[in-house]
Amino acid sequence: MKITKNLSGDLFGGLTAAIVALPLALAFGVQSGMGAIAGLYGAIALGIIAALLGGTKTQISGPTGPMTVIAAAVIAGEIAYFGSLDAAMPSVVVTFMLAGFFQILMGLAKIGQYIKYMPYPVISGFMNGIGLIIIILQLFPLVGLSSPKTIVDILLSLGNALANINMQALFLALGTIATIYLFPRVTKAVPSTLVALLLFTAISLLLEFDVPIIGEIPQGLPELHLGAFFDITWHAPMVIIIAALTLSSLGAIDSLLTSVVSDNMTRTQHSSNKELIGQGIGNSIAGLIGGLPGAGATMRTVVNINSGGRTQLSGVVHGLVLLVILLGAGAYAKFIPLPVLAGILVTVGIGIIDYRSLRDIKLIPKADATIILSVMTLTVLVDLLQAVAVGMVMAALWFMKQMGDMSEQKSMGRSLMEYRYAQMPDEDILPKELKEKVYIQNFDGPIFFGFTSGFNKIIRDLPAVETVIFRMDDVPYIDQSGMYALEDAISELKKKGIEVLLVGIQKQPKGMFDKIKITPHLIPEEKIYRHLKDALAQMCVVK
Repeated sequence: MKITKNLSGDLFGGLTAAIVALPLALAFGVQSGMGAIAGLYGAIALGIIAALLGGTKTQISGPTGPMTVIAAAVIAGEIAYFGSLDAAMPSVVVTFMLAGFFQILMGLAKIGQYIKYMPYPVISGFMNGIGLIIIILQLFPLVGLSSPKTIVDILLSLGNALANINMQALFLALGTIATIYLFPRVTKAVPSTLVALLLFTAISLLLEFDVPIIGEIPQGLPELHLGAFFDITWHAPMVIIIAALTLSSLGAIDSLLTSVVSDNMTRTQHSSNKELIGQGIGNSIAGLIGGLPGAGATMRTVVNINSGGRTQLSGVVHGLVLLVILLGAGAYAKFIPLPVLAGILVTVGIGIIDYRSLRDIKLIPKADATIILSVMTLTVLVDLLQAVAVGMVMAALWFMKQMGDMSEQKSMGRSLMEYRYAQMPDEDILPKELKEKVYIQNFDGPIFFGFTSGFNKIIRDLPAVETVIFRMDDVPYIDQSGMYALEDAISELKKKGIEVLLVGIQKQPKGMFDKIKITPHLIPEEKIYRHLKDALAQMCVVK
């Protein structure tokens, strides 16, 4: 790790990411049932170790909404069995450490490369589900009440919450939410989450509000739970193993999706398997010190990059800043009102929901819409891992059906002459005066969820050109994953001043482009050509 190349950027990026991470770590810790300090322990251990040993230079890791939802379910189940958190701790620690161990095995087995085959509707469905879970879990804390443990119980008990609202708690929660959304209009130099945390904690103290607070939290360095494997009561080994597998799988998906975001912002390429190993070691050590497991955190990673972070040093700085805060500010954190943390978590849940997908739910293929809604419902009411498994099976079956239908229709497609023309090497027909200015991207076959990772890399590595031509003669079908990948790529190219043309687009892809306004909003109709030769001829005339 070269610490001098971008020292100031990495220091400022890490510091800013830590400021954003602090209230989130405390809030996730409270939500988990282990206490605010567990969130801080997890953020410190995972943040430093994943940065040092992972495969994404700018990734900031720590407890995340999806991981906390699963961790909270694990903790609640163990407490229900053992009767108290102290008695349940060995089982909880072992579960979290096993989750990290499974991630290490994933990295060693090179499973990280297969995450790219996760269909967009499945990702969208479980992100929507996780967002809803986080919001629902805060409905009681928002009004100053203790929350039932399960989603179903919370929904059935809402009448009780409405009848017993603590108006002071509701004021703090709504004020926190409003500040988080409105303060960036004043300035983005200071994270609005931190402003909301400090402001409404101060208001609560000054006005002596009668609301629940975090309470006493341990100070100083955490203790090592070295005896967990010896103290554990293996009352249900498969429950622990399945919970660990769920955490490790979700953490892998969460981290590698954030790695892709980092790649797109920094034009770099992460090492997915190395990232899994780093995340696994970090989560194992986080569990060993009684911290929450976590993953790559998208919002904190984006903040780090936008603040100048470019190397692993920024992630290490983020963790060290949190460690300093742990050692020096623990005595003050106990006064933070729980409704303030609930307000913060509501904004986290709102931010996780995939609004683009919900907006287009009537426009995308019905099969994709069905997968999104099925995975979302199963995530909220059943189990995340089962929801993802069902979504993957549905996506695979739908894809096989589409391929079968297209193979039957292939003989009724274009004429042989037209097909041969579509397959002509581009360099044979590209005029000399355009060779340095035009890049032609050929697509061979349907554009679906397995295509997006490689395509994103192509766009990142694009040479300096004036025009990009997407040649789609051989694309009979596009799904939601492919459609959004193309939409993002076209938007990015246009931001850079690069003109985008479409050639040979067929009926189904064109219909999808029209529905979500890629055409004509991003690409006007006059930039769409039936044949490549027509597009090139027009470009030569314009030139």
